[in-house]
Amino acid sequence: MKVLRFIIFFSSLFLASCDTVSVYEKIASFPVFKWETTNKPTFNFTITDTTALYNIYIVIRHEDAYHFNNLWLNVTTKAPGTAPVNQQLELVLANNGRGWLGSGLDDIFTHRVRITQSPIKLKKGDYQFTLQQIMRENPLQSVLDAGIRVEKAIL
Repeated sequence: MKVLRFIIFFSSLFLASCDTVSVYEKIASFPVFKWETTNKPTFNFTITDTTALYNIYIVIRHEDAYHFNNLWLNVTTKAPGTAPVNQQLELVLANNGRGWLGSGLDDIFTHRVRITQSPIKLKKGDYQFTLQQIMRENPLQSVLDAGIRVEKAIL
């Protein structure tokens, strides 16, 4: 009986601490850890719940040898019933005070950078995101993979 109470207590703590629910996450890996500007990974997902609010993230994994503190991307978004929208985004990956801002394991760092200012409503239907690195260095060295994460925000 004590074990059951223990499990229920910690399960409820875990669930109470969660403020998002993952809807979609996918990454594309780059051969020999080099991201060519011509390599434009595309991610497709479907939204069915139009009552929820969503956060959208870019996911980047790189080695400690990555020698920039940021990453510039062209992000092309195709929402249901609209023309594709292209925007340039700067992802800040490090700063002088803290170093790498993502989580690290050995010499690999993962960044989930939210690209929506606040949770947003999404239309029902199919979405497509395409990522292209637009840094001066081509190919961009020491980048393992890039992707998209969509989470349902729980308010």
